[in-house]
Amino acid sequence: MAYTLDRDPCPESPRLGAMTLHPTPESVPRARRWFKKFIASYDPACSVDDCLLMISELVTNAISYGRSDEPWLVRVEWFRDGTSLRVEVHNPGFPAHVRLRRPDATEAHGRGLLLVDSIADSWRSGPSGFGGTVVSFTMADAWPS
Repeated sequence: MAYTLDRDPCPESPRLGAMTLHPTPESVPRARRWFKKFIASYDPACSVDDCLLMISELVTNAISYGRSDEPWLVRVEWFRDGTSLRVEVHNPGFPAHVRLRRPDATEAHGRGLLLVDSIADSWRSGPSGFGGTVVSFTMADAWPS
């Protein structure tokens, strides 16, 4: 695992930090732990616990659905966009496969994006600039204007 902190975010470079994770189940708690540690110094007004839950869901999905013939990593980045916090999770899967499901009560899986949809102010998926897929969520009013 590798991580990067961007100490002085500005409009030209709003990224606060990034981490790369191996596509293994152990990376899910690792992503939560490192994000919580690194975001603390920025003192966001939004719920960090909500962000940790959504990161867990998106990293789990990235690990479960990422596909490549070569060794690959999951990339997590977080940004300050004005007063909002945006978190992106990248994997080498196909963007067309990301969809919001509505599983019935007997299904054991399929609720991750429902959680993100209900907690985040917005979320999106599409092609990643690194190749593959990016799924992101935004928490509005994470910092005073």
